[in-house]
Amino acid sequence: MNNKHMPIVLKAAAIYNLIWGAWVVLFPNHFFELVGMQPPLHVMIWQGMGMVIGVYGLGYWWAAQDPTTHWPIVMVGFLGKIFGPLGFFANYIQEKVPFEFFYTLITNDFIWWIPFFFILKKAYQEKKIQWI
Repeated sequence: MNNKHMPIVLKAAAIYNLIWGAWVVLFPNHFFELVGMQPPLHVMIWQGMGMVIGVYGLGYWWAAQDPTTHWPIVMVGFLGKIFGPLGFFANYIQEKVPFEFFYTLITNDFIWWIPFFFILKKAYQEKKIQWI
C-alpha cells in the first residue's frame, strides 16, 4: 500500500465505523432481527459498543491526516480487530454466543486487517513506531 492509499483506507474505516456505531445506537435491535437472534436483555450494553465503534471512527478520521505519525490510533484499532474475533471464537466454542454474531466480524474486523497491518508496517519502516 502506498502513502496515498493510507488516508483513503482510514477515511473509509472512519465513515464505516461512524455509520455502524450510529446504527447500533439508534436501532439497537435491528442487527439481531436481521440475523434471527434474540436481542440482548440489556440493550444499553450493545448501544455502548456502538458508541465505542463510532468513537473509533473519529480516531481513524483524524489519523488519516498523517497515518504513520498517528500510528497509535491505527494500532489500537488493529488490536481491537484482532481481539474482537478471538473473543467471539472463545465464546462461540463455549456456546455462549450463536454463530450469527460472526457476521459482524466480517465488516467490523476482517476486512481491515491487511490495510491496517500495512499502515503499521509503513510506520515501522519510517521508524515512527516507538514502543515505550
